Amino acid sequence: MGRLMASLFLRSGARGSRRAGRAWGRALTVLAAASAVALVMLVVIAPTPQTMAQTTLGPGGAGTGAGGALDLAGLASGAVATQGLSVPSDVAGASVVRDGFGATSGLENLSKGSTNRDWAVLVLYMAGFPTSESNVTVMLRWMRQENGPDNWWLRNNPLNNGWGSGGGSGLGSYDNLVTAAENVGNALHGNSGYAAIVAGFAASAPTSQIEAAIWASPWASSHYANGGHWSYSPVPEVASPAGTWG
Repeated sequence: MGRLMASLFLRSGARGSRRAGRAWGRALTVLAAASAVALVMLVVIAPTPQTMAQTTLGPGGAGTGAGGALDLAGLASGAVATQGLSVPSDVAGASVVRDGFGATSGLENLSKGSTNRDWAVLVLYMAGFPTSESNVTVMLRWMRQENGPDNWWLRNNPLNNGWGSGGGSGLGSYDNLVTAAENVGNALHGNSGYAAIVAGFAASAPTSQIEAAIWASPWASSHYANGGHWSYSPVPEVASPAGTWG
């Protein structure tokens, strides 16, 4: 009886195993079929290169071919089409009117001055020196020591310069103040006795240094009492009479 029961159990187990195996086989077959169908659908749905080439980026956009289609070959090779702009033929052109302009030289502007300060700047400019505030201050003080501020233009020779004025003692005259300014520069650069003055003005040195060079030079026989006759008070600006600038 025991052998009979064991035999029946073994047969039943074998049949169950065969049924389970057949079920798994059918499931795997269905899964494989579904995968194949999904792969076919993916191929059908995915866009082909030709379809992508027909996708547009907009009229005349970079990387587009004829009709605005995406130029895949051009993008791949780097030969991307440039953008263009089409203007209707009936659009009228606009004319642009620009204002005229001109320029005047520094000498021309400075030669139109009127005051003792203007003349001091002109002398420095024509002599090739910086028109710095310290240089202008020294020049104004120097002019005051020669002619005084109230009639600084006397004989159109503010520094009583004998160079080119016809007066070796510095009492000569010039045709106008512009000519006088030019001759101051010529005198300073043309006489080695004024080398220290030239160096001081060229370097925009401290006023005391330039003034000491002026006192030590042969410009004035009195040497300005070595500075004892030198005034340091502010020099007032005074305009010269009409016609003195030429």
